[in-house]
Amino acid sequence: MDSFISKLYTAHQECSDCPSPKVIHTFFEDVLGVLFPEYSVQKISDKTTIEFTLNKLKEELSIILERNPNLHQGNGARLGSDFFDGLEQVYDWIQQDVDAMFAGDPAAKSRTEILRSYPGFYAISAYRIAHALHTLGIKLIPRMITEFAHSKTGIDIHPGATIGQYFCIDHGTGVVIGETTLIGDHVKIYQGVTLGALSVDKADADLKRHPTIEDGVVIYSGATILGGNTVIGAGSVIGGNVWLTKSVPPKSKVYYQTQMYHADSAVTDMYVFKNDDDEAI
Repeated sequence: MDSFISKLYTAHQECSDCPSPKVIHTFFEDVLGVLFPEYSVQKISDKTTIEFTLNKLKEELSIILERNPNLHQGNGARLGSDFFDGLEQVYDWIQQDVDAMFAGDPAAKSRTEILRSYPGFYAISAYRIAHALHTLGIKLIPRMITEFAHSKTGIDIHPGATIGQYFCIDHGTGVVIGETTLIGDHVKIYQGVTLGALSVDKADADLKRHPTIEDGVVIYSGATILGGNTVIGAGSVIGGNVWLTKSVPPKSKVYYQTQMYHADSAVTDMYVFKNDDDEAI
């Protein structure tokens, strides 16, 4: 028992300084609550309380960053202030995402329904807030926020990904968006979509490993798109369960069709690839 206690003691002494997941999760949900009354436990009834709450959250973040200089290379108080200076743009972008989810889902009866119950809203909001922190050069905390959202929604978005305006995730569970993914405006993806890397080699960590999805692309459920050089051209539609490791030009339509296996035929499945500029390929 003494040996075990000694091991635990050593682990505690050697543990790097870092805010606990609980502290970061609470901070994120408090920010989300002040931004969106539909998500908050209770509505705030006056402007003074909103201002007080924002200043309180800014102070909390600044204290976390000042106590953990290993998580950034700047001034903790300044970084906390910079994050809240940019929060209005984060808010506006999330509102646009909600617009995209409302327009993209016939089942949605109101924006309030999306704000109160849609996993896509929660995961995208976590990403927008985490990405703003990531852009300021803050380490680990953004990842803790998006992984918290991942645990609640099944949607895994790396805070380093770059995602344009009016982003819509329908249903959501099983979505994976890698660190160096680039996504344009008005992109819609369904559940089970993976935007991932071809290789997991550690030496490729600093390279662009994940695909580029241009404006106006729709990717249906279960599709997997891999590789840093893979570009899905603007306006394309990628069908369910398609597996892509090569680029497709704008306005492409790629569908996966299964066929029953027959002993006299070598064909078991096939892809259909069409392009609006070149009717069938």
